[in-house]
Amino acid sequence: MSRKIKLDWPVLRQLRARDPFGRDESTQSRKSKELTPRTEGAEVYKSVCPYCAVGCAQNVYVKDDKVVQIEGDPDSPISRGRLCPKGSASEQLINSAGRQTKVLHRAPYATEWTELELDEAIDMIADRVLEARDKGWQDVDEEGRKLNRTMGFAGLGGAVLDNEENYLIKKLYTNLGAVQIENVARI
Repeated sequence: MSRKIKLDWPVLRQLRARDPFGRDESTQSRKSKELTPRTEGAEVYKSVCPYCAVGCAQNVYVKDDKVVQIEGDPDSPISRGRLCPKGSASEQLINSAGRQTKVLHRAPYATEWTELELDEAIDMIADRVLEARDKGWQDVDEEGRKLNRTMGFAGLGGAVLDNEENYLIKKLYTNLGAVQIENVARI
């Protein structure tokens, strides 16, 4: 009873092909040959990690309107393509089932919270900022000197924001005409 058994194990294929390091096709299975990267066909957007003040650059891969991968950007002089464990988990922050996608809003004198879409909330904030700016706008003072400022709102930066975020907030409030701009680090 002589029956030949064909052994097609990857190690045997590797030895037959004289590929001791397993870098040739001898170690690939049919399934692995058919695999494609999840980033294939995805658009790449440049971003910055949201977690700390280091400012590590990220490449965000978007496919079919969904973030499929986030990697360190090798072109960044800051992080040179590396991310810490939190930065590497940024994709989970975006695609988490527990992520809040709506804004809770309690109207003046209301006793209950209502859910708003994010775009609606952003528009509401922008309308209120512009309204406060216009109501408190001062073109000139009593002596006719040009002011071009608003006293309708003030800005207070937070200690949990990094330098770049505080810088951008300062630029935003200054361009809107605000003069009362502070940061909790100075108070």
